[in-house]
Amino acid sequence: MDFWQRYRAIDARDPRFDGQFFTAVRSTGIYCRPSCPARTPKAANVTFYETSAAAHEAGYRACKRCLPEAVPGTPAWNVRQDVAGRAMRLINDGVINRDGVAGLAARLGYSPRQLNRILGQELGAGPLSLARAARAQTARTLLVSTSMKLADVAFAAGFSSVRQFNETIAEVFAMTPTALRQTSRHPSRDGGTTALTLGLPYRPPFDPGIFSFLAVRAIPGIEEGTATSYARTLRLPHGDARFRVEYDGGTRERQLTLTVGAVDLRDLPALLSRVRRLFDLDADPEAIDSALAADPRLAASVGEAPGMRMPGALDPQELLVRAMVGQQVTVAAARTALTQLSAAGSHSSAPGEGLDRLFPTPAEIAAGSHLLRGPRRRIESLVQAAAAMAEGHLEFGYGDDLSGLRAKLLPLPGVGPWTVGYVAMRVLGAPDVFLANDAAVRNGIRALDNGGKANGDNTDGHSALSSDFRETSPWRSYATMHLWRAAARPALTTAAPGKGMP
Repeated sequence: MDFWQRYRAIDARDPRFDGQFFTAVRSTGIYCRPSCPARTPKAANVTFYETSAAAHEAGYRACKRCLPEAVPGTPAWNVRQDVAGRAMRLINDGVINRDGVAGLAARLGYSPRQLNRILGQELGAGPLSLARAARAQTARTLLVSTSMKLADVAFAAGFSSVRQFNETIAEVFAMTPTALRQTSRHPSRDGGTTALTLGLPYRPPFDPGIFSFLAVRAIPGIEEGTATSYARTLRLPHGDARFRVEYDGGTRERQLTLTVGAVDLRDLPALLSRVRRLFDLDADPEAIDSALAADPRLAASVGEAPGMRMPGALDPQELLVRAMVGQQVTVAAARTALTQLSAAGSHSSAPGEGLDRLFPTPAEIAAGSHLLRGPRRRIESLVQAAAAMAEGHLEFGYGDDLSGLRAKLLPLPGVGPWTVGYVAMRVLGAPDVFLANDAAVRNGIRALDNGGKANGDNTDGHSALSSDFRETSPWRSYATMHLWRAAARPALTTAAPGKGMP
């Protein structure tokens, strides 16, 4: 977007752009979200920034009226496969909190000095400033959503000291932490329990079908899902966690509700980031649906399910294992195989709500090959991939780009273009992957076609459309989700997604 497109967005107070850029006003010294209800500033006084960190660096403070930190993030970090996009995915996952700038730079293949220069040029702020902004955002969420002690909020958000926490909150929000907590419109909902309950904002509309997607793949003892809720255990850098996400479409604000039953506070930022990725909460559904609805093959599906989300991945290594197990079998068969394999996993140190196990680590999978069923070659391929991950020979994650992911995964026995594409969709959040050879995609095209008109008849003009849905680019991953949904509609719990859909 150029300057005037953004200026028109703030003049219209369009909430679709909240979180995608920030508006700094020189005459007031503050920055706002695009939908801020304040009077539209003169264009001569406005500067737009890609990130709130860049606005902080330029000396601006957050608006107390619109609270620009209290918005969904931008989908740009998944769309962009450059260094800046990859860095932001890792920063949001808490890499700097755990490994520092040197650790972030090493994962991206640059020196800290090079990384500082690149992010400064691309985003207007260096990695430390970007991480600091992420900590401030997490702290604000905890302050207004929970009754946690201020010191606990400070360390849960990733600050190294209470003093640093107080100084950052005062600098960013021009308020003390106590005053910021008092801006909450609702009382803290966690009361005196040990669980934390947080609201997860997103851009409407939101299609809850993602809960059904996760529910039919849930592994007993590790996951539990319904049409409106999802819970599971998860291994994080500092310990085990357990959480539940619930959706109530009848509530006024319609936020998803995240209840954290157990987590090491140092892992809380990473957990929040991964849950947001799992439910694709930073997506811009109106932009996506607009592009998809322009394709006559998808228009009806988009109308029936506006705001469809693309499921992410809580653990990249786990997702690869699930993809390999699920290749060329039905969802039900993949779930059965993964349930058998889950016996290799350890017991959770934070059990509850019927969830008492953790998904097996690569080392446990490599040692538990006797639990695997299926063709011998497939079992050998999975064991080799698990061993490579366990030994550190295969490392991939949120910081990879699509070409790098291909280079790492394609040499593995039993891994082909479908597996790489599926992993890219869910781990990287890559929005423009189309799994053309997937049987369920082909079945979905036929299901939406009502008899084959889109694939041959000239009566409706569909024959001129491409077979790889390039007309919907850069949102072909979401087109794939619509086609999968159409293919699964007759029997959701047993639908075969061709090569996996694990």
